[in-house]
Amino acid sequence: MNAVIIDDERLAREELRELLKEHSEITIVGEAANAEEAMAVIESIRPDLLFLDVQMPGADGFELLERLEPPIPKVVFTTAYAEYAVQAFNVDALDYLLKPIDPERLADSIERLHERMDGKDHPEGHPDSYLGPSDEVFVRDGDRCWFVEVSNLRLLESEGNYTRIVFEKERPLLLRALNTFEVRLDPKVFFRANRSQIINLKWIDKIEPWFSGSLRVTLKGGEHVDLSRRKAKLFRDTMSL
Repeated sequence: MNAVIIDDERLAREELRELLKEHSEITIVGEAANAEEAMAVIESIRPDLLFLDVQMPGADGFELLERLEPPIPKVVFTTAYAEYAVQAFNVDALDYLLKPIDPERLADSIERLHERMDGKDHPEGHPDSYLGPSDEVFVRDGDRCWFVEVSNLRLLESEGNYTRIVFEKERPLLLRALNTFEVRLDPKVFFRANRSQIINLKWIDKIEPWFSGSLRVTLKGGEHVDLSRRKAKLFRDTMSL
């Protein structure tokens, strides 16, 4: 499994490299000292796993994840600060390791990675675990609550560490990252249009060519969703006979 280490401290990167030598299944294919460097490395290499610091010069680790185009690599946060743990798991992090990194905790993370890749602790890749169109989900935003049939969810939009769910005339905001919803939704029904939006294919009203090979999708609720050229190609491949 190919991994990239992202940390502004050179010694921290070297220490993690040494620890990972005990895990031959992990191959370090790149490093970065900040989010800008990381973006270039990730887009070039497309690693399976990120060992990601939280606090770095410029954009932090969470802001980096928001900028990435899906599919997002699996993430193990490595940081000296315990207070970001809840935020880390809201973005579906595999693990959260405090510096100095304990070798046994790192081994636990690698084991958890194997379990997730095998599908033992995560619904991704297991059709039986997807929410069906007739399933109902409980949605709560402040004092307001709904039971919503999955087929009525026409759009999900990322807003930082939150996701806005769009159905009927409602737009509740939930404290969960978009990726946590994506793995529960059937890809035959829901399509990741871009890094911040998932659309229900059953709610598409109109599709039109847009700029530079991209597409603009209009939903029956009136929302416009833009697909990049890469996503437009994937959309065509997915929807074509």
